[in-house]
Amino acid sequence: MIERLLEPVSRWIEFIGPNPFLQALVIILLFLVLGKVVDRATGAALDRLLIRWDSGGRLGTIGHSTVFRTIALVGLLLAAEVLPMTPLLMRLTTAFIMSLLIVVWISASIRAGFLVAKATSRRPSPPAWAQPTTLPLLNNLLRIVMALVGIYLILIAWGVNVTGLVASAGIVGLALSFAAQDTLGNLFAGVAILVDQPYRIDDYIVLDSGERGKVTHIGLRSTRLLTRDDEEISIPNGIMGRAKIVNESGGPHVKYRLRVPISVAHGSNIDHVMACLLKISADHPTVCRDPEPRIRLRTVGQSSLDFELLVWIAEPALRGLVLHEMNCEIYRSFAREGIRIPFPQRDVHIRDWRKP
Repeated sequence: MIERLLEPVSRWIEFIGPNPFLQALVIILLFLVLGKVVDRATGAALDRLLIRWDSGGRLGTIGHSTVFRTIALVGLLLAAEVLPMTPLLMRLTTAFIMSLLIVVWISASIRAGFLVAKATSRRPSPPAWAQPTTLPLLNNLLRIVMALVGIYLILIAWGVNVTGLVASAGIVGLALSFAAQDTLGNLFAGVAILVDQPYRIDDYIVLDSGERGKVTHIGLRSTRLLTRDDEEISIPNGIMGRAKIVNESGGPHVKYRLRVPISVAHGSNIDHVMACLLKISADHPTVCRDPEPRIRLRTVGQSSLDFELLVWIAEPALRGLVLHEMNCEIYRSFAREGIRIPFPQRDVHIRDWRKP
Protein backbone atom coordinates (compact mmCIF):
# COMPACT_ATOMS: atom_id res chain seq x y z
CA MET A 1 0.00 0.00 0.00
CA ILE A 2 2.78 2.43 0.91
CA GLU A 3 4.61 1.58 -2.31
CA ARG A 4 1.51 2.48 -4.32
CA LEU A 5 1.23 5.85 -2.58
CA LEU A 6 4.95 6.46 -3.12
CA GLU A 7 4.88 5.82 -6.90
CA PRO A 8 3.22 9.14 -7.94
CA VAL A 9 5.30 11.06 -5.38
CA SER A 10 8.57 9.56 -6.59
CA ARG A 11 7.99 10.96 -10.09
CA TRP A 12 7.91 14.50 -8.65
CA ILE A 13 11.09 14.15 -6.61
CA GLU A 14 13.33 12.42 -9.17
CA PHE A 15 14.63 15.75 -10.41
CA ILE A 16 15.96 16.60 -6.91
CA GLY A 17 18.72 14.08 -7.15
CA PRO A 18 19.77 10.84 -5.52
CA ASN A 19 20.08 12.32 -2.01
CA PRO A 20 17.48 10.34 0.05
CA PHE A 21 17.49 12.79 2.94
CA LEU A 22 16.70 15.68 0.64
CA GLN A 23 13.96 13.61 -0.97
CA ALA A 24 12.48 12.78 2.45
CA LEU A 25 12.54 16.46 3.41
CA VAL A 26 10.78 17.43 0.18
CA ILE A 27 8.10 14.76 0.76
CA ILE A 28 7.46 16.03 4.29
CA LEU A 29 7.21 19.65 3.11
CA LEU A 30 4.92 18.68 0.23
CA PHE A 31 2.53 16.84 2.51
CA LEU A 32 2.51 19.67 5.06
CA VAL A 33 1.51 22.07 2.28
CA LEU A 34 -0.99 19.51 0.97
CA GLY A 35 -2.51 19.22 4.46
CA LYS A 36 -2.98 22.99 4.67
CA VAL A 37 -4.47 23.13 1.17
CA VAL A 38 -6.92 20.29 1.85
CA ASP A 39 -7.83 21.87 5.18
CA ARG A 40 -8.56 25.21 3.53
CA ALA A 41 -10.43 23.62 0.62
CA THR A 42 -12.68 21.40 2.74
CA GLY A 43 -12.91 23.59 5.85
CA ALA A 44 -16.07 25.48 4.92
CA ALA A 45 -17.88 22.32 3.77
CA LEU A 46 -16.80 20.49 6.93
CA ASP A 47 -18.05 23.34 9.15
CA ARG A 48 -21.44 23.38 7.41
CA LEU A 49 -21.73 19.61 7.76
CA LEU A 50 -20.98 19.64 11.50
CA ILE A 51 -22.82 22.83 12.50
CA ARG A 52 -26.01 20.91 13.43
CA TRP A 53 -24.08 18.98 16.08
CA ASP A 54 -22.02 21.81 17.54
CA SER A 55 -22.79 25.48 17.04
CA GLY A 56 -19.56 26.49 18.79
CA GLY A 57 -17.38 25.14 16.00
CA ARG A 58 -15.44 22.72 18.20
CA LEU A 59 -16.34 19.74 16.03
CA GLY A 60 -15.02 21.61 13.00
CA THR A 61 -11.78 22.33 14.85
CA ILE A 62 -11.39 18.64 15.67
CA GLY A 63 -12.07 17.73 12.03
CA HIS A 64 -9.56 20.27 10.68
CA SER A 65 -6.77 19.22 13.03
CA THR A 66 -7.41 15.52 12.38
CA VAL A 67 -7.28 15.95 8.59
CA PHE A 68 -4.07 17.99 8.76
CA ARG A 69 -2.34 15.59 11.17
CA THR A 70 -3.37 12.57 9.11
CA ILE A 71 -1.91 14.02 5.91
CA ALA A 72 1.27 15.07 7.75
CA LEU A 73 1.76 11.59 9.24
CA VAL A 74 1.15 9.97 5.85
CA GLY A 75 3.92 12.25 4.54
CA LEU A 76 6.23 11.05 7.31
CA LEU A 77 5.36 7.46 6.43
CA LEU A 78 6.24 8.01 2.77
CA ALA A 79 9.39 9.93 3.66
CA ALA A 80 10.59 7.01 5.78
CA GLU A 81 10.37 4.73 2.74
CA VAL A 82 13.01 6.67 0.81
CA LEU A 83 15.53 6.79 3.67
CA PRO A 84 18.31 4.18 3.80
CA MET A 85 17.33 2.08 6.81
CA THR A 86 17.70 -1.53 7.80
CA PRO A 87 14.56 -3.69 7.57
CA LEU A 88 14.24 -3.77 11.38
CA LEU A 89 14.56 0.01 11.72
CA MET A 90 12.08 0.47 8.87
CA ARG A 91 9.52 -1.78 10.60
CA LEU A 92 9.96 0.07 13.90
CA THR A 93 9.67 3.48 12.24
CA THR A 94 6.57 2.45 10.29
CA ALA A 95 4.95 0.94 13.39
CA PHE A 96 5.69 4.10 15.39
CA ILE A 97 4.16 6.42 12.77
CA MET A 98 1.13 4.14 12.39
CA SER A 99 0.71 4.22 16.18
CA LEU A 100 0.70 8.03 16.10
CA LEU A 101 -1.89 7.95 13.34
CA ILE A 102 -4.10 5.59 15.37
CA VAL A 103 -3.77 7.79 18.47
CA VAL A 104 -4.80 10.87 16.44
CA TRP A 105 -7.97 9.20 15.16
CA ILE A 106 -8.89 7.56 18.48
CA SER A 107 -8.47 10.87 20.33
CA ALA A 108 -10.52 12.72 17.70
CA SER A 109 -13.26 10.06 17.84
CA ILE A 110 -13.54 10.33 21.64
CA ARG A 111 -13.71 14.13 21.65
CA ALA A 112 -16.16 14.22 18.75
CA GLY A 113 -18.31 11.55 20.43
CA PHE A 114 -18.45 13.62 23.63
CA LEU A 115 -19.57 16.73 21.73
CA VAL A 116 -22.20 14.87 19.69
CA ALA A 117 -23.65 13.23 22.81
CA LYS A 118 -23.73 16.56 24.64
CA ALA A 119 -25.41 18.31 21.71
CA THR A 120 -27.98 15.52 21.43
CA SER A 121 -28.80 15.72 25.15
CA ARG A 122 -29.68 19.42 24.75
CA ARG A 123 -32.49 18.73 22.30
CA PRO A 124 -36.08 19.28 23.52
CA SER A 125 -36.77 15.53 23.44
CA PRO A 126 -33.41 13.70 23.61
CA PRO A 127 -33.32 9.92 23.14
CA ALA A 128 -32.90 7.64 26.15
CA TRP A 129 -29.18 7.11 25.55
CA ALA A 130 -28.47 10.87 25.50
CA GLN A 131 -30.27 11.99 28.65
CA PRO A 132 -28.24 14.40 30.85
CA THR A 133 -28.07 11.74 33.57
CA THR A 134 -26.65 9.12 31.19
CA LEU A 135 -23.93 11.35 29.70
CA PRO A 136 -21.22 10.43 32.27
CA LEU A 137 -21.89 6.73 31.70
CA LEU A 138 -21.92 7.19 27.92
CA ASN A 139 -18.68 9.19 27.96
CA ASN A 140 -16.90 6.63 30.14
CA LEU A 141 -18.16 3.77 27.97
CA LEU A 142 -17.03 5.55 24.79
CA ARG A 143 -13.62 6.24 26.32
CA ILE A 144 -13.15 2.59 27.34
CA VAL A 145 -14.31 1.14 24.01
CA MET A 146 -12.18 3.49 21.91
CA ALA A 147 -9.15 2.87 24.17
CA LEU A 148 -9.52 -0.89 23.67
CA VAL A 149 -9.90 -0.42 19.91
CA GLY A 150 -6.80 1.80 19.86
CA ILE A 151 -4.72 -0.70 21.84
CA TYR A 152 -5.83 -3.50 19.52
CA LEU A 153 -4.89 -1.54 16.38
CA ILE A 154 -1.54 -0.45 17.84
CA LEU A 155 -0.67 -4.05 18.69
CA ILE A 156 -1.49 -5.06 15.13
CA ALA A 157 0.66 -2.18 13.81
CA TRP A 158 3.61 -3.48 15.84
CA GLY A 159 3.07 -7.01 14.53
CA VAL A 160 1.98 -8.50 17.87
CA ASN A 161 -0.13 -11.66 17.69
CA VAL A 162 -3.29 -10.67 19.60
CA THR A 163 -5.02 -14.07 19.43
CA GLY A 164 -3.38 -15.32 22.60
CA LEU A 165 -3.98 -12.04 24.40
CA VAL A 166 -7.69 -12.09 23.51
CA ALA A 167 -8.04 -15.69 24.73
CA SER A 168 -6.24 -14.86 28.00
CA ALA A 169 -8.39 -11.77 28.50
CA GLY A 170 -11.51 -13.90 28.04
CA ILE A 171 -10.40 -16.38 30.70
CA VAL A 172 -9.49 -13.59 33.13
CA GLY A 173 -12.82 -11.86 32.48
CA LEU A 174 -14.74 -15.08 33.16
CA ALA A 175 -12.92 -15.58 36.46
CA LEU A 176 -13.55 -11.98 37.50
CA SER A 177 -17.24 -12.22 36.61
CA PHE A 178 -17.67 -15.16 39.01
CA ALA A 179 -15.69 -13.40 41.74
CA ALA A 180 -17.61 -10.14 41.48
CA GLN A 181 -21.21 -11.20 40.80
CA ASP A 182 -22.72 -8.70 43.23
CA THR A 183 -20.63 -5.84 41.90
CA LEU A 184 -21.51 -6.67 38.30
CA GLY A 185 -25.18 -7.01 39.26
CA ASN A 186 -25.12 -3.52 40.78
CA LEU A 187 -23.27 -2.24 37.71
CA PHE A 188 -25.82 -3.58 35.22
CA ALA A 189 -28.70 -2.40 37.42
CA GLY A 190 -27.09 1.07 37.50
CA VAL A 191 -26.90 1.12 33.72
CA ALA A 192 -30.58 0.08 33.51
CA ILE A 193 -31.58 2.81 35.99
CA LEU A 194 -29.68 5.48 34.07
CA VAL A 195 -31.25 4.42 30.77
CA ASP A 196 -34.80 3.63 31.95
CA GLN A 197 -34.90 6.56 34.44
CA PRO A 198 -37.54 5.44 36.99
CA TYR A 199 -36.24 8.39 39.02
CA ARG A 200 -33.83 11.28 38.51
CA ILE A 201 -31.63 13.54 40.57
CA ASP A 202 -33.70 15.71 43.01
CA ASP A 203 -36.75 13.42 42.76
CA TYR A 204 -38.52 12.39 45.98
CA ILE A 205 -39.00 8.64 46.06
CA VAL A 206 -40.45 6.15 48.54
CA LEU A 207 -39.20 2.56 48.61
CA ASP A 208 -41.29 -0.47 49.51
CA SER A 209 -39.08 -0.86 52.60
CA GLY A 210 -40.23 2.55 53.87
CA GLU A 211 -37.27 4.80 53.06
CA ARG A 212 -38.27 8.22 51.67
CA GLY A 213 -35.94 10.95 50.51
CA LYS A 214 -34.53 13.07 47.74
CA VAL A 215 -32.25 11.40 45.19
CA THR A 216 -28.86 13.12 45.44
CA HIS A 217 -26.68 10.75 43.40
CA ILE A 218 -27.17 7.97 40.86
CA GLY A 219 -23.95 6.06 40.36
CA LEU A 220 -23.03 2.81 38.68
CA ARG A 221 -22.89 0.98 42.01
CA SER A 222 -25.42 2.68 44.27
CA THR A 223 -28.11 5.36 44.62
CA ARG A 224 -28.03 7.88 47.47
CA LEU A 225 -31.11 9.32 49.19
CA LEU A 226 -31.17 12.32 51.53
CA THR A 227 -33.98 11.93 54.06
CA ARG A 228 -35.86 14.72 55.81
CA ASP A 229 -33.66 14.03 58.85
CA ASP A 230 -30.60 14.98 56.73
CA GLU A 231 -29.41 11.39 56.80
CA GLU A 232 -27.91 10.02 53.59
CA ILE A 233 -28.84 6.47 52.68
CA SER A 234 -26.72 4.58 50.15
CA ILE A 235 -28.66 1.74 48.49
CA PRO A 236 -27.03 -0.73 46.04
CA ASN A 237 -28.49 -0.50 42.57
CA GLY A 238 -29.21 -4.22 42.60
CA ILE A 239 -31.73 -3.61 45.40
CA MET A 240 -33.11 -0.51 43.67
CA GLY A 241 -33.64 -2.50 40.48
CA ARG A 242 -35.82 -5.05 42.32
CA ALA A 243 -37.65 -2.64 44.64
CA LYS A 244 -41.10 -1.14 44.18
CA ILE A 245 -40.46 2.61 43.94
CA VAL A 246 -43.03 5.37 44.32
CA ASN A 247 -41.74 8.51 42.62
CA GLU A 248 -43.55 11.42 44.26
CA SER A 249 -41.92 13.83 41.79
CA GLY A 250 -42.93 11.81 38.74
CA GLY A 251 -45.94 12.28 36.52
CA PRO A 252 -46.87 15.27 34.37
CA HIS A 253 -45.58 17.79 36.94
CA VAL A 254 -43.67 18.02 40.21
CA LYS A 255 -46.73 19.03 42.27
CA TYR A 256 -47.71 16.71 45.09
CA ARG A 257 -51.24 16.04 46.37
CA LEU A 258 -51.47 16.26 50.13
CA ARG A 259 -54.26 14.45 51.97
CA VAL A 260 -55.41 16.00 55.26
CA PRO A 261 -57.84 13.76 57.22
CA ILE A 262 -60.38 15.59 59.46
CA SER A 263 -63.10 14.16 61.68
CA VAL A 264 -66.05 16.12 63.13
CA ALA A 265 -68.78 15.13 65.54
CA HIS A 266 -72.18 13.82 64.48
CA GLY A 267 -74.71 16.61 64.14
CA SER A 268 -72.22 19.05 62.62
CA ASN A 269 -73.32 21.13 59.64
CA ILE A 270 -71.33 19.49 56.86
CA ASP A 271 -71.75 22.48 54.49
CA HIS A 272 -70.31 24.74 57.17
CA VAL A 273 -67.43 22.30 57.73
CA MET A 274 -66.59 22.13 54.02
CA ALA A 275 -66.78 25.93 53.67
CA CYS A 276 -64.30 26.36 56.55
CA LEU A 277 -61.88 23.83 55.07
CA LEU A 278 -62.01 25.43 51.62
CA LYS A 279 -61.33 28.87 53.15
CA ILE A 280 -58.33 27.50 55.07
CA SER A 281 -56.85 25.95 51.92
CA ALA A 282 -57.54 29.11 49.88
CA ASP A 283 -55.78 31.32 52.44
CA HIS A 284 -52.69 29.12 52.72
CA PRO A 285 -49.83 30.60 50.60
CA THR A 286 -48.22 27.27 49.71
CA VAL A 287 -51.36 25.51 48.45
CA CYS A 288 -51.63 25.56 44.65
CA ARG A 289 -54.69 27.10 43.00
CA ASP A 290 -54.47 24.74 40.04
CA PRO A 291 -55.64 22.04 40.58
CA GLU A 292 -58.18 23.45 43.01
CA PRO A 293 -58.51 22.07 46.56
CA ARG A 294 -61.35 19.66 47.09
CA ILE A 295 -63.08 17.94 50.02
CA ARG A 296 -64.51 14.44 50.27
CA LEU A 297 -66.69 12.95 53.00
CA ARG A 298 -65.09 9.53 53.20
CA THR A 299 -66.88 7.77 56.06
CA VAL A 300 -69.90 8.17 58.30
CA GLY A 301 -68.40 6.44 61.32
CA GLN A 302 -69.74 5.31 64.65
CA SER A 303 -68.41 8.39 66.48
CA SER A 304 -67.51 10.86 63.72
CA LEU A 305 -67.93 12.16 60.20
CA ASP A 306 -64.59 11.57 58.44
CA PHE A 307 -63.61 14.15 55.81
CA GLU A 308 -60.49 14.37 53.68
CA LEU A 309 -59.11 17.67 52.42
CA LEU A 310 -57.14 17.24 49.17
CA VAL A 311 -54.75 20.03 48.22
CA TRP A 312 -51.79 20.30 45.85
CA ILE A 313 -48.44 21.67 46.96
CA ALA A 314 -45.48 22.77 44.87
CA GLU A 315 -43.15 19.88 45.70
CA PRO A 316 -43.11 16.73 47.87
CA ALA A 317 -40.47 18.20 50.21
CA LEU A 318 -43.11 20.56 51.66
CA ARG A 319 -45.45 17.76 52.75
CA GLY A 320 -44.59 17.73 56.46
CA LEU A 321 -44.54 21.52 56.89
CA VAL A 322 -47.81 22.14 55.02
CA LEU A 323 -49.58 19.30 56.88
CA HIS A 324 -48.48 20.83 60.20
CA GLU A 325 -49.67 24.32 59.23
CA MET A 326 -52.99 23.06 57.86
CA ASN A 327 -53.76 21.03 61.01
CA CYS A 328 -52.96 24.03 63.23
CA GLU A 329 -55.23 26.32 61.23
CA ILE A 330 -58.02 23.73 61.11
CA TYR A 331 -57.95 23.44 64.90
CA ARG A 332 -58.07 27.23 65.35
CA SER A 333 -60.85 27.63 62.78
CA PHE A 334 -62.99 24.86 64.27
CA ALA A 335 -62.60 26.42 67.72
CA ARG A 336 -63.79 29.81 66.40
CA GLU A 337 -66.69 28.38 64.39
CA GLY A 338 -67.90 26.07 67.16
CA ILE A 339 -67.33 22.88 65.14
CA ARG A 340 -66.88 20.02 67.56
CA ILE A 341 -64.10 17.49 67.13
CA PRO A 342 -65.46 14.05 68.08
CA PHE A 343 -64.35 11.63 70.75
CA PRO A 344 -65.27 7.94 71.06
CA GLN A 345 -68.72 7.41 72.58
CA ARG A 346 -70.24 4.26 74.03
CA ASP A 347 -73.68 3.63 75.51
CA VAL A 348 -73.43 1.61 78.72
CA HIS A 349 -76.59 -0.25 79.92
CA ILE A 350 -76.63 -1.35 83.60
CA ARG A 351 -78.87 -4.18 84.46
CA ASP A 352 -79.62 -5.57 87.90
CA TRP A 353 -78.70 -9.23 87.59
CA ARG A 354 -80.70 -10.08 90.69
CA LYS A 355 -83.98 -9.21 88.96
CA PRO A 356 -85.55 -12.06 86.99
